[in-house]
Amino acid sequence: MTPQTAEFTRIEPAVALPAPSADDVRPATAEVLGVPLALTDYERTMDWMDAVVADREPAYLSAAAVHLVMVAQEDEDTRAAVDEATLVVPDGQPLVWALRSLGHEASRVYGPDLMAKYCERSAQTGVRMYLYGGRNQGALVELALRLRRRYPGLQIVGGYSPPFRPLDDDEQQWVIDDINRSKADVVWVGIGQPKQEIWMREFRDRLDAPMLVGVGAAFDFHAGLVPQAPSWMQDVGLEWVYRLSKEPRRLWRRYARYNPRFVAGFARQKARGARHAAR
Repeated sequence: MTPQTAEFTRIEPAVALPAPSADDVRPATAEVLGVPLALTDYERTMDWMDAVVADREPAYLSAAAVHLVMVAQEDEDTRAAVDEATLVVPDGQPLVWALRSLGHEASRVYGPDLMAKYCERSAQTGVRMYLYGGRNQGALVELALRLRRRYPGLQIVGGYSPPFRPLDDDEQQWVIDDINRSKADVVWVGIGQPKQEIWMREFRDRLDAPMLVGVGAAFDFHAGLVPQAPSWMQDVGLEWVYRLSKEPRRLWRRYARYNPRFVAGFARQKARGARHAAR
């Protein structure tokens, strides 16, 4: 009697698929007042950032508030910096509402939360970070200490708090050399909008770090220098009221000038869209 043998299906070794490139995972965008805003969320934004780091191709991201969108309407340098940004995410809740009113599925990607979430991820992945910004060098040191305590294993490999004036040529070269020597993968830029967008546009191709991220007031928040608005105020679009109550002398002109102009400008955009759809 011939013994029976078990039959096995031969399985070929798995073929490793190439990791998606940054272009493959770059979120789609939709325009609000001419500014292309990403239709994304935190996870997809961070996946794109990881892909940029892996590709080693220069890119910069702006977390845009209404202020930035409106300054871009009247300042050529800001407009160029926003137009040339690799990705602009909607930091302000009114921008999310505007996208949704245009029929898009949109989520807020708040700069301080993006920074916190990516630091948490990077503590596990080993992405190296440089901090550029802050009120002074002491505040920057406090920020680095707090981030390291909150996210054990986080690699902060350098930082610099620039003066509140344009850097001269020697200072610019020192910054470039310091960032490049650090071998950072991501440079967080917290010098305020639109100054940080203009800086990222100017320095993007002079830095070895592939990913520059402008996060505005995130440095002050995470360093414990300025309190953040309660979540409920952020959710209903009243964060600006809270910030105005904390820093009235610095912020009142900004909000008085740009908030009404945003409402009027977006109303005109909606009206143009409605007339176009009716034709």
